[in-house]
Amino acid sequence: MQLATDEARRRFASSDRAVLASVRPDGAPHLIPIVFALVDDVVHTAVDHKPKESRRLQRVTNLEHEPRCSLLVDHYSADWSRLWWVRADGRATVLEAAEVDAGARAALVERHPAYADRPPAGPWVRIDVTRWRGWAAS
Repeated sequence: MQLATDEARRRFASSDRAVLASVRPDGAPHLIPIVFALVDDVVHTAVDHKPKESRRLQRVTNLEHEPRCSLLVDHYSADWSRLWWVRADGRATVLEAAEVDAGARAALVERHPAYADRPPAGPWVRIDVTRWRGWAAS
């Protein structure tokens, strides 16, 4: 059954991670798991300190080229009556750390304790959700 917007948003916010879908400049799809914080209808995420080849990650390049994106969270269970998924479609803005709202920074750090001692340096991504879609088996 289709989820109401408020229920889709609630389930999305309850998830520990999402999969970000973006489009590479060559038109190919690109998927990557992310951690995030949801504040109203805005998803906040950032490039953090985990080992990476560069801070200019493919997702950043993609979102600067094509800001339309989607995020997906889901719940799987062997009991298929408990399955659900939520997709948030939106437009992304890539920000440098100095441009990030203090409330967004605090929300991400509060939601993910691993950031308490070392908050993400960025770049940061702000995704303004324009549409919530969701489904649940029951």
